[in-house]
Amino acid sequence: MQVDKQHIAHCNILAMKGMGNVAPNPMVGCVIVHQNKIIGKGYHEEYGKAHAEVNAINSVADKSLLKESTLYVNLEPCAHFGKTPPCSDLIIEHQIPRVVIACIDSFSEVSGKGIQKMKAAGTEVIVGVLETEGLELNKRFFIFHNKKRPCIILKWAQTKDGFIDIDRSSLNQNDKVDNWITTPESKQLVHFWRSEEQAIMIGTNTALNDNPKLTVREVDGENPLRIVLDLNLRLSENLHLFDKTVPTIVFNYQKNKELSNLDFVKIDQNKDLIQQVLNELYNREIQSVIIEGGAQLLNTFIEQNLWDEARVFTGKKEFKKGLEAPKIRLEPKFTMEIESDILRTYFND
Repeated sequence: MQVDKQHIAHCNILAMKGMGNVAPNPMVGCVIVHQNKIIGKGYHEEYGKAHAEVNAINSVADKSLLKESTLYVNLEPCAHFGKTPPCSDLIIEHQIPRVVIACIDSFSEVSGKGIQKMKAAGTEVIVGVLETEGLELNKRFFIFHNKKRPCIILKWAQTKDGFIDIDRSSLNQNDKVDNWITTPESKQLVHFWRSEEQAIMIGTNTALNDNPKLTVREVDGENPLRIVLDLNLRLSENLHLFDKTVPTIVFNYQKNKELSNLDFVKIDQNKDLIQQVLNELYNREIQSVIIEGGAQLLNTFIEQNLWDEARVFTGKKEFKKGLEAPKIRLEPKFTMEIESDILRTYFND
């Protein structure tokens, strides 16, 4: 059993190489072992391309050894035709006698069917090895399919005295302000987080006050889909959000209009705002979204209990007065120092 755990842990490490590139598919790694020696391994590298099991089997030099091997994979092999043929069929075709799996796939097209098909063919199938770690690895995928919405990650930075922004009541529109709270190291980490998720969302006031680009320019990686809630279309087309360099959705009460990399989506002002937004993102197969502000938008997600993780930076700066930061009435699961900043991570269990 300990050997099985070691190889599934290896699968998890391989799977993480697909982070940011495989959604809406899950991250999957696969290891093939013959007489205690790894003879093949692979991972799902990019959405639409070969699955981990295919890459692992293809990497085996002597295919005759597969009939005497164990295949390890962190998620149940698929049993349906999607972008690629079923992996369970490939395992059966090569007569791999033993398969060890971390998690059952909750996607309705798979959900136990791959396991059932392999068992019917005489394959020994073991399920549940490092299951907790497997569920955490693909939490975005599981939340999307189980809750019918994206995984929601809240993120904000607050001052030592608990403010998310300065007091703007006496400022003119063109006044330059210094409201940056955290260190350059924290900023780079945030950009890395953005590269891991499919979408990033802000509200109107954050767009107006900060004119953010919401890109990953501090790191290598793919820019997330940008989402802004501009319900009454108050934002200027000169803002970075409307530069059309990155796909962007503008949720509003007035119009539907598609432009190059810019999509205006009209929602019903008589219905719940957040639920309509999440439904639209679910229909577009967006499995994860970072909510980066402002305070009103963050508080709305907290009040409706529509969040899965929160990442909160506290800098050493003090504003004395200003816009109060949101509050989460839970103890953080993790706390770490990043230069002079404190990062606290919360999970909504």
